[in-house]
Amino acid sequence: MNHLKTYILLAAMTALFGAVGYLVGGTGGMLIALAVAGAMNLFAYWNADKLVLRHFRAEEVQQGHPDPRVRAYVEDTLALAQRAGLPKPKVYIIDNPQPNAFATGRNPENAAVAATTGLLGLLSRQEIRGVMAHELAHVKNRDTLTMTVTATIAGAVGMLANFAFFFGGNRNPIAGIAIMILAPLAASLVQMAISRAREYEADRIGAEIGGEPEALASALQKIEGYARQRVNEDAERNPAMAHLFIINPLSGHGADNLFSTHPNTKNRVTALMDLARRFGRPTIAPQGGPWGAAPERKRGPWG
Repeated sequence: MNHLKTYILLAAMTALFGAVGYLVGGTGGMLIALAVAGAMNLFAYWNADKLVLRHFRAEEVQQGHPDPRVRAYVEDTLALAQRAGLPKPKVYIIDNPQPNAFATGRNPENAAVAATTGLLGLLSRQEIRGVMAHELAHVKNRDTLTMTVTATIAGAVGMLANFAFFFGGNRNPIAGIAIMILAPLAASLVQMAISRAREYEADRIGAEIGGEPEALASALQKIEGYARQRVNEDAERNPAMAHLFIINPLSGHGADNLFSTHPNTKNRVTALMDLARRFGRPTIAPQGGPWGAAPERKRGPWG
């Protein structure tokens, strides 16, 4: 059912792209917009993962890496992939102090996972495993393609809306302003609906893959606490990619929380704690417990 809802929402976003094209240039504009949307989807299918990794300057790492934290991160990720019945993904590191992670790739055979240096420096090995199990759940559910295509179309809707204002606003300035404001807003709402549904599902599947829902819950709290303090400049330059991350990377700016692409972290932690009880695992308090407020992070080799 969640997959059906996702496909319906993707169709709605493509239809929105066509509708804005119609408002810009009538039937011809709509057909051109839909053709562009189709071409963008095709391009995103083959190239979106490469573009995302390049945008964040991700560096691939191997099992024999000299840093023990990186080596453990790679080994655990590959072991979790095997446990999930997935092909070995490519494993990347992003040199960024904000703790975060994401997965990308058009299918499990071409998947990649990436974690920031901030995440590897902040979390315990158990918590990193929980995060990577979540990202591999996205791969297993084939969310990575859906989410990268969504980011491509969402960014294009905003660009087309600006085009509508500058080139169609002379005929009807009020309509041009309305399109410029409402079209990107509608695209963001659809993007939010897709992302939030997929995050809850990835939390559940990731907990099953890793077998430690309490570790993922602890990691989510720590990541969110530090993400609010450290701005991810690469994500700020392209906010349409924000929903790829496990925690909203834009939360360094308070206004971005108004239309967050991610579910409320407290709700995610609560759901994970319910799973932990069912698994017979240790439970933690969502706030104020042993992992409540994040301690001051010590500076390591990545800053």
